[in-house]
Amino acid sequence: MRRNTAVLLPVLAMALVFTLPSAATADSAAPIRVNSLSALQNALNSAKPGDRIELADGTYNATGPITVRRSGTSAAPIEVTAANVGKAVITGSTGFAFDGNVSYVTLNGFSLRHGGSLSVPTGSHHIRLSRNTIQFSSDGNWVTVSGNDVEVDRNTFQNRTTAGVFLQVSGPGDDIAKRTKIHHNYFYNHGFTGANGGEAIRFGFSHKQSYNSGGVIEHNLFEKANGDPEAISVKASETTVRHNTIRDSKGYIVLRHGHRNTVEGNLLLGATGIRFHGNDHKIINNYVAASGGRALVFGKGSEADSGPASTGHDRPDRVTVAYNTLLGTSSVVDSDGGTFLPKDCVLANNIIVGSSGSLVAMRSGATVKYEGNIAHGASAGMPAGGYRNVDPKLTTDANGLKRLSSGSPAIDAGVGSYSYVTTDFDPHARSGKLDVGADEFGGSVARKPLQKSDVGPSAP
Repeated sequence: MRRNTAVLLPVLAMALVFTLPSAATADSAAPIRVNSLSALQNALNSAKPGDRIELADGTYNATGPITVRRSGTSAAPIEVTAANVGKAVITGSTGFAFDGNVSYVTLNGFSLRHGGSLSVPTGSHHIRLSRNTIQFSSDGNWVTVSGNDVEVDRNTFQNRTTAGVFLQVSGPGDDIAKRTKIHHNYFYNHGFTGANGGEAIRFGFSHKQSYNSGGVIEHNLFEKANGDPEAISVKASETTVRHNTIRDSKGYIVLRHGHRNTVEGNLLLGATGIRFHGNDHKIINNYVAASGGRALVFGKGSEADSGPASTGHDRPDRVTVAYNTLLGTSSVVDSDGGTFLPKDCVLANNIIVGSSGSLVAMRSGATVKYEGNIAHGASAGMPAGGYRNVDPKLTTDANGLKRLSSGSPAIDAGVGSYSYVTTDFDPHARSGKLDVGADEFGGSVARKPLQKSDVGPSAP
C-alpha cells in the first residue's frame, strides 16, 4: 500500500506518447498558404523538409487523389494542415493519398467527408494523422495503417452504419505494422447492425497473429461502439491496450488472436468488458462496471494452439488476470464454452462484486490458479483458499468510480508475486504490500473516465 506518493500520470503521458516534432520547431519559415486543391497539389509536389502547407478554410470537392510524394526528415517533417482545425473540408470521391515511400509527414486538422479511404502504405513510415475528423461516405475500412512507426492521435472517427472498421492496422504480407501508436482519439457512433465486421479498431488480422507489433492503443474514448461485439480487436502479439475509456457501447476489448498482449488500466462502463484468447497475456489494473453482462471472459477454445493463419478460437493458456476491479450482477467472470478450456491461467487479487448466481462461472475442467481475490454479494464460484468473501468497502468518488475506503479489507491484502504490477489504474505507484483490486488506497489525484473534451481534434 502507498500513501500520498508522487502521481505518475504526467510522467507517463510524456514517456509513452509517440510524437513527431512539429514543423514549426524544425523550420521557422512562413507557412505555404494555398486556397485550392490544385495549388495544394503543386505545393505537395515541391515540398521540402520542414515545410508547413496550409489549406485555407472552405469546402473542397476532390475528384482525384491529393497525393503526398515528398518526405520530411525526423528533425524537419513536412506538415500538411488545415489553416484552422476542422475548417478545411474535403468532399468528393476521394481524398489524401501517400506515395509508397513517403516518410515524416503529418496530416493535420482536416474534416474528411469524401468517398474512398485513407491508407498509409507499407513502404511509408513515420506518418502522423492528427486532429482530423473522419466521416467517409464509403464502405470498407476507412483508415488503414500498413507502414511502420505511424502515429494516429486526436482524431474523431464518427457516424458509420455499414460494415468495415474505423481504423485497421495491417502491415506487409503476413507481418504486422510495427510500433503503431493510437492515442487520444474519439471513436463515436458505429451503428452497423450485422453480427460481425464493425470494430472501431482492428489491430492485425488472423494471419498476422504470431507477429509482434510493439503497438500501443491508449487514452482513447469509445462511445456507441456498437458495430461489433469487439470495439478493440487485437489480432497480433505484444500489443498494449491501456488507459482507454469505453462506455455506452456493446463492444468489448478483445484479444482475438495473438500472444503476450497487455490490457492495463482501462475503464469499461456499461455493457462492455474484456475477453481474451491466446497465450501469456496480462490483464491488470482494469476497472469494469458491467451493468449489461459479463465483465471479463476467458474466451472459448475451438483449438488448443492456433496455427499462424488460423481463424479459430485459441484456448487461453497462461493468462494472468490480476488486480482488477470487476463489478456486475451474475457471472462477472465467465468462460465461454468450447472444446479446449482455459489452461494454466491465474485469477489473482481481484475485487469481484455481484448480486446473484456465481460471481465466477468457470467451465468445469479449466485449470486456473486462484489466489487473493475478494468476492462479495453472491456465491464466489471459486475454490476455497482462492478468495475471501468479505465486503471490500468501496466508496464512490466524485467521478463515479468505486474506490477503496479507509478500513477496506483489500488494503495490504495482495498475495503472490506479480512484479509487473507497479502502478494502479490512476496510475499511482504501488509499493510495499499491494492492495487488492485496481485501486491502491490513497494518493493525491483520482482517475476519471475520459470525456469528449479530452480526446479528438480539440484535445490538449
